[in-house]
Amino acid sequence: MPDSDRRLAPLRLIRSANVGPVTYRQLLARFGSAEAALEALPALAARGGGRAPVIADSAKVEREIAAVDRLGAHYLFRGDPDYPPLLAELESAPPALTFRGDLTLTRRPCVAMVGARNASAAACRFARGLAQDLSMQGVTVVSGLARGIDTQAHIGALDGGTVGVIASGIDIAFPPENAELQEAVATRGLLIAEQPPGSEPRARHFPYRNRIIAGLSLGTVVVEAAPKSGSLITARLANEAGREVMAVPGSPLDPRAQGCNLLIRDGATLIQNAADVLEMLRPIDPRAVRSPGSGFDPAPVCADASERERSDITGLLGPVPVAVDELIRQSGHAPAIVQTILLELELAGRLERHAGGRVSLG
Repeated sequence: MPDSDRRLAPLRLIRSANVGPVTYRQLLARFGSAEAALEALPALAARGGGRAPVIADSAKVEREIAAVDRLGAHYLFRGDPDYPPLLAELESAPPALTFRGDLTLTRRPCVAMVGARNASAAACRFARGLAQDLSMQGVTVVSGLARGIDTQAHIGALDGGTVGVIASGIDIAFPPENAELQEAVATRGLLIAEQPPGSEPRARHFPYRNRIIAGLSLGTVVVEAAPKSGSLITARLANEAGREVMAVPGSPLDPRAQGCNLLIRDGATLIQNAADVLEMLRPIDPRAVRSPGSGFDPAPVCADASERERSDITGLLGPVPVAVDELIRQSGHAPAIVQTILLELELAGRLERHAGGRVSLG
């Protein structure tokens, strides 16, 4: 079977409406193949009380595959041997990524470096030097190719090893002034995108990008960040995934340092140089990382749930996110039953999934 044919059904499932990372894995666990899952979507959504989700058009997905091939990029599916093991640990690990460059960089110890887009000159110099020092020690520096700290981290680590994760398609450079740097990362390091080719970056894409940055890495270093910045979202995601959170302290008179100082106050490790970062990573043995397919994968989805069970679970849900484990405890139903009902509700467009394994009615 041609490679494009093997990719078609999984990509159609991934690109279909209401199919998120958790739902994708549950569908494959239940039906055994993307083809069978696609056929089952309408009936599952009907049981969840909604219309059948819009299934991705084959011709559109074929055009996407052709575009990826034309760009010299490649697909990486969760479950592939080369899928980064640390990223696979995330409950929300992307079912599919596109990439250009050297995937072996993700097999080295990885550290995320993030920070302010309007960073000070001193912070930019520090980030560039820290990234260079870490990469020369065999550490891969992961960042998001944004202005400011991200840019300096990539520049510093370009010779030693860096991974850029972008919120757009693999062919779109954002910000535009980083087009040359993005190409350098793709040819000398590794460039990763979750969105299809041609996708312009949208505000909602950046938190998705941030979870990949945090998920690839043993720890995240924040260098200058405002209290409500995207960098702190990355730090929070790293913490939720059980990874190290590190921060560079700054002057309390500089608003750009407030986020880092708050992180340190709340328990993040204070970082002053590469030796501090390496000390935090040393106790973590990469061989202890669980293989792809383990970790947060949900329980196998059962074949059927009764109307009473659906009513019980729906009654426990509301607009406030609640942990799936709490639903199982309060309902008294088997985990597989609860996962089935949540799957049906999500495909019906009635359920939203949140970080930390929480769900709410949409």
